[in-house]
Amino acid sequence: MAVFATERVPDVVFKTRVRDESVSGPNPYRWQDKTTHDIFGGKRVVLFSLPGAFTPTCSSTHLPRYEELYEDIKSQGVDEVICLSVNDAFVMFQWGKHQGAEKVFLLPDGNGEFTRKMGMLVDKSNLGFGMRSWRYSMVVNDGQIEKMFIEADYGDNCPTDPFEVSDADTMLAYLKGAHASTAPTAVAVG
Repeated sequence: MAVFATERVPDVVFKTRVRDESVSGPNPYRWQDKTTHDIFGGKRVVLFSLPGAFTPTCSSTHLPRYEELYEDIKSQGVDEVICLSVNDAFVMFQWGKHQGAEKVFLLPDGNGEFTRKMGMLVDKSNLGFGMRSWRYSMVVNDGQIEKMFIEADYGDNCPTDPFEVSDADTMLAYLKGAHASTAPTAVAVG
């Protein structure tokens, strides 16, 4: 299977929670649907997806390094950096607080609809996770996939958790190289 730059991200509705000071009580948040167009329309976005909030690699390395390199990534013509996981909005919010994530936007894909339509939903029942996202990252330019980095050994119940190409350093290196050239590229998926 190959993912080509001519492909667009799928149309879905994300169920998010946003802070709203008009909401009384200790939890001043309200539900807000965000569409694919809201997230990616008219913007150049770096999105990285991982198996789960509070999981070891995701918490120790994947999210923290994107948070650390956030300004460097944005300086390469990126409008927003997003972390997506097949978790609900409440879990993503608490994980963000726990991680001290203040720059990267944590996007819940609670039903796994975006992940499934991307072809990245895998069974991780061997770890007791159920259906989760495969680890990948991508640059999306106004809804069109510019570049995708997909970890090796894609498949259900993978006994390992590959983490070689979806990391922040690989993304930043690509962005620095792509800054001189805006030609679309493709990546083969193993």
